Amino acid sequence: MESRKEEERKSVWVHGPIIVGAGPSGLAVAACLKQSQIPSLVLERSDCIASLWQQRTYDRLKLHIPKQFCQLPLLEYPKHYPKYPTKHQFISYMESYAKHFCIEPKFKQVVEKAEFVNGIWRVRSQDCEYISRWLIVATGENAEPVIPEIVGLERFNGNVVHTSGYKSGLEFRKQKVLVVGCGNSGMEVSLDLCRHNASPHMVVRNSVHVLPREIFCCSTFGIAMALHKWLPLRLVDKFILLMSNLTLGSIEKLGLRRPKTGPIELKNTTGKTPVLDGGALNQIKSGNIKVMEEVREITRNGAKFMDGQEKEFDSIVLATGYKSNVPFWLKGSDFFTEEGMPRTAFPNGWKGENGLYTVGFTRRGLLGTASDSIKIAKDVADQWKINKEWNNNTSSSYVIF
Repeated sequence: MESRKEEERKSVWVHGPIIVGAGPSGLAVAACLKQSQIPSLVLERSDCIASLWQQRTYDRLKLHIPKQFCQLPLLEYPKHYPKYPTKHQFISYMESYAKHFCIEPKFKQVVEKAEFVNGIWRVRSQDCEYISRWLIVATGENAEPVIPEIVGLERFNGNVVHTSGYKSGLEFRKQKVLVVGCGNSGMEVSLDLCRHNASPHMVVRNSVHVLPREIFCCSTFGIAMALHKWLPLRLVDKFILLMSNLTLGSIEKLGLRRPKTGPIELKNTTGKTPVLDGGALNQIKSGNIKVMEEVREITRNGAKFMDGQEKEFDSIVLATGYKSNVPFWLKGSDFFTEEGMPRTAFPNGWKGENGLYTVGFTRRGLLGTASDSIKIAKDVADQWKINKEWNNNTSSSYVIF
């Protein structure tokens, strides 16, 4: 049966790079390649661009840092957009970006396997095999939801949903909700639940940095970026933490423990993003969001906690983040770790061997994506000029045979 399926799968030669993923990273590198007059083929498993934003984010989501730090190469946000664009404005920007650069991904192409064989990349989807000299992995750090192993979770009688399936607190109105996770998603969801008259109990399993979104009406992230041009990272972290404590007060009194490593250094080394407070801390201070210790086990009607408490809940929201899915489909390459991240740290993790590239794995958001997209396009362009025999001077970027 498998051999017959292989025979029926058509082959497609792609003159330029194959890009896996039509999120911001895939679109950015496709645009940079187009700017260098290099064609590419973008493969996307869903039926739209930026599917994480369109299909797996909650309604009230906004960018946590100012728009100038979240724009893709070669095209700015519309000037009328607010400082922190909404989810729908960001999606609109992505759609305009794709249209502006005439990027037309092939949708509903689930990459099952990609492998470098006999000097070329062979990328296999459910119904086709794409062949190219270059492969650009743009599926990013947030491809699949992380579902934690919590004792008893399967026996809970209420509703259990990951934040990838959470849209609004409206469906949890007047419910007692256990929110597992205290990152940006956990804080935002807890705040959203409060605003819909629900009672969130937020589980804090690890230490976390909570920073004000702005200090003296200036973006905290922007201040950190500006200071880092002149000061060592640890001094920047000390200043940001000092101002955070003056602005927010001691978060330890609220049951939130700060890591020993500073927020920016921690983000750069581990990818753990500090929480930029959008109002959740005030709800914690007022008691509307209850901070809970780690869960020991889930019961049929609630949860038992490590500190001995036991409470009943109507629903559970897993704000436990996402992970890369690269190890499931990229074969024969040791460029990625078992967790699906490049082994080489930023700023050199964008290029592997044999025409393999990565974008969207810097742990530095869209700034990192923009930087790597420009580097990749330049590197491919240099090869494109030298090896013109690979370019058949055709207007089409791929050929079926």
